Amino acid sequence: MCSLSKTLSVAELIKDVKKASSKWIKAKGGLYTKFYWQSGYGAFSVGPSQVAAVRRYIRNQEQHHRRITFEQEFRRILKKHGVNYDERYLWD
Repeated sequence: MCSLSKTLSVAELIKDVKKASSKWIKAKGGLYTKFYWQSGYGAFSVGPSQVAAVRRYIRNQEQHHRRITFEQEFRRILKKHGVNYDERYLWD
């Protein structure tokens, strides 16, 4: 979660985060040297009243994803908010 400056696009932010995190994890060596990000991403905004709930979600994400996969959850979020999508383009 982050606050986005009005001078930075979501695409630029994601590009920078992916670049820096890829470099960091590949420096760990071993299995991580083959790590790569998929080409796409999802970005969602939340209002100030939801910040605490999002922080709790992030803190408990590892446990949460033992019950539901990331892919299942992403589809649920898209459906819940009426976002039309084509399954062929969701995952690399």
